[in-house]
Amino acid sequence: MVTNVQKNGQMNVQLAHQDHQASGQQFPLVLLAHDVEVHLNIGSLFRIADALGLEKICLSGKSPAPPNPKIRRTSRACEQFVAFEYASEPMHFVQHYRAAGYRIISLEISSQSRDLSDFRLPPDSRVCLILGAENAGVSQALLDASDEAVHITMRGQNSSMNVANACAIACYQLVQQLRPNATHQ
Repeated sequence: MVTNVQKNGQMNVQLAHQDHQASGQQFPLVLLAHDVEVHLNIGSLFRIADALGLEKICLSGKSPAPPNPKIRRTSRACEQFVAFEYASEPMHFVQHYRAAGYRIISLEISSQSRDLSDFRLPPDSRVCLILGAENAGVSQALLDASDEAVHITMRGQNSSMNVANACAIACYQLVQQLRPNATHQ
């Protein structure tokens, strides 16, 4: 038997999906997923982007793109709501977003990466966050093209985590520092 606990005289009841009201806020944060080959991870990226109000997902290399039933199953159809683009070469996106004033940041443990928990963006930043392949991570060419690299400190025995999980943590922390795009509210 499930018992609802009352606080301040009110019941705490889980809301149904149709009760959700989208805020419409969108943040100047673009994901660039290069060679992320697992459909489930791409689907998760779409769901993360929708949940956190990210601007767009750029897919490149071996990353699968919608329409795709495996992506849709994991994304819960979020690929319908999140802008995305595919290009075989990731440098196309890097050059485009750099020219548009975005900071190019790789999410990768490297000899020069900074701990994400200590990382602060300058005011009014726009970010293109690069995610790499499940096994190999962000390529050296993309690391070299980045303005900086950030990492999530691993406290256990493994040196990394699933790309979608790491993306969710990083995007949540970055969104807390970004202002919503006024043009998308």
